[in-house]
Order: sequence, then C-alpha cells, then structure tokens
Amino acid sequence: MQIGVIGSGSWATALVKIITQNGHSVQWCVRHATQLEQIQRKRLNPQYLPTVRLHLSLITLSTQVKEVVAASELLIIAVPSAYVKNYLSELTPAEWKGKKVLSAIKGLLPDNNELLNYYLQNEFGVALDDYFAVLGPCHAEEVAEEKLSYLTFSGIDLDTTRQIASLFSCEYINTIVSADILGVQYAAVLKNIYALGAGIAHGLDYGDNFLSVYIANAADEMAGFLQQFGAEHVVVGVHESKDDLNHRKTLNYAASVYLGDLLVTCYSPHSRNRRFGNMIGRGYSVKAAETEMNMVAEGYQASRCIYQHNNANGSVIPIAEMVYKILWEQVPADKGFKALEHTLI
Repeated sequence: MQIGVIGSGSWATALVKIITQNGHSVQWCVRHATQLEQIQRKRLNPQYLPTVRLHLSLITLSTQVKEVVAASELLIIAVPSAYVKNYLSELTPAEWKGKKVLSAIKGLLPDNNELLNYYLQNEFGVALDDYFAVLGPCHAEEVAEEKLSYLTFSGIDLDTTRQIASLFSCEYINTIVSADILGVQYAAVLKNIYALGAGIAHGLDYGDNFLSVYIANAADEMAGFLQQFGAEHVVVGVHESKDDLNHRKTLNYAASVYLGDLLVTCYSPHSRNRRFGNMIGRGYSVKAAETEMNMVAEGYQASRCIYQHNNANGSVIPIAEMVYKILWEQVPADKGFKALEHTLI
C-alpha cells in the first residue's frame, strides 16, 4: 500500500518516523520549499522533532499536494484542523477516487464545525467506508524517544482498519482497532478543550486536589456528549468480550482513546493545549499565548466549534462552555473558574 502524508508538523513527522522505520515508503507533502530542502540536507525536520533522524531513502518529499495524492493509495492527513481546507482546496473529487483516508487530526473544521469525514464526503465524495482515524494518548515527543505508546485505529471496515493499523505496529507502538469512528473523533476534540481548562486552572494556581475534581467532571461531561452523538461503549467496568488470542478486553470508556487521552492531555507537560491554557490562566492574551508558543493548540479553535455545534444539539457541557467564554468572550479566567467551582461534584 503506497502511503502519503499531508502535513509537516510534530505529529506528521512522528508518523513518518514510525512508517519508514517499519520499512514502508512514504510520499510526504511538506509546507514549503525551504522546509523540504532542510529535511533533505539535514535528514531531520529542524522545526519539529529535530532529534528524529529520518529514513530519507524511503521518503519522497514534495510541496505539491496533488502529486502526493496522485501517488498514494492511503492518505494520512496530519495538519491542524483549521488549515485542512487550505491544504485540500485545489483537489477535485476525481483525484480522491479509490483513495483511503486516515485522519490524524484532533479538531473540527471551522466554518461548518464538522468532523473531517463530513467535509471529505460533502466536498469530494469520500465514503465513510474509506475513512479511518488514528487517535489516542500519543505525544509526538514520546514517539520521537520511542517510549511505549498506544494508538487506536477506527473505521467501519474493520478488516481494512486492521491492515492500516499493522503499518504502525512496532516495539514502541501498540495498536488497537475500533469501529467507533465518530465517537473517537469527538472525544479527541473535547479532550483538547478540557486540557485548555486544566492549564487555565494551573495558571490560576489551583492545586492538584481541584484539578482531579475538574478532570473527573470533564470526563463525565464528555461521556454525556459522546452518548448523545451515538458513541459506543461509553461505560466503565463493562466489556462485551475478550480476545482469546491476546486476552485484550473490548473497548469501553476507560480505554486509552477516551479517558486515557483526556488524562494525558490534561496532565502532561508535552500537552500544547495545557501549556496554552496555563498562559491564559497566568494572564496572557490569546494572541500573546499563540505568539509565544509558535504552535497550534487545537483546543482553542475547537472550543468555539463545539460551542456553536452544541447550540444546535443541546448537550450539557458547562465546563467546555466556560472555556469557550474565557477564550472567545473575554470572561476573566478567575471569574469563570469561580463560577465553575460550585457546579463540580
């Protein structure tokens, strides 16, 4: 299977590392010619994960998305959700025919506040059967250091999902397969928002006791949202069966792709959403925080997308709504969290 990767940030670089280390060739679409030249010359991506040595003999670099799409059977989209439409705007439905798509983004696309699969289906006719997602608690920095991580691959076509997952399985990547293609994507969007809130709380000097209560309530809030959108297995302590071959339980809400990803994004120093929120809690403006980080925190745009999306659907998500109001309606962070204190249980 010929693989194409669209995107050249930290996560895209980490995915290219895994695939090529497993001996598979990659067509890689990077942002601009300067970045392409630096990768070729230095054998690494100097701006993102500069410690990762790349297997250039297995990588074909390009700045032209059409070239990469044409040469690939499986397309991995690993760009910030806010920039997806710009990356793909020059493509036509005919160019997507026969392609499989693996989403590696954790956000909703602005404008229509939609998951990537809906945009690809409406704009290019990509069927949901040909769409897959890779998610889970997997910071790019730890992949670079080859620390054991778990990735969940989701798709309706489970046989193809397993085939795609096998491309990534290695000594430091354990792979899990799920059919909950919509639920895992919404969970990834929400956990970034809650991680922003966790960072804001840290910046406001709340302690670990409060943070544990905040995250527990965020987990409950996320479960309610996912249930409303038809997510499967949003329970804890109940499993449908067990795989007799490897004795792994079936997925439930305590699994890595749901609760696990929420926890690591709220707690880890690698979490850019937590860092962004921490700066907001310390008094930075959104613009100042963006400038200092020089990286995209998906939760910022996602907070507005989910807020607008939820207005039409009516889930009860007071924590996510408060994060939105702090970031987009200039509600002072201390006042916003003071209001939340008495709603948490």
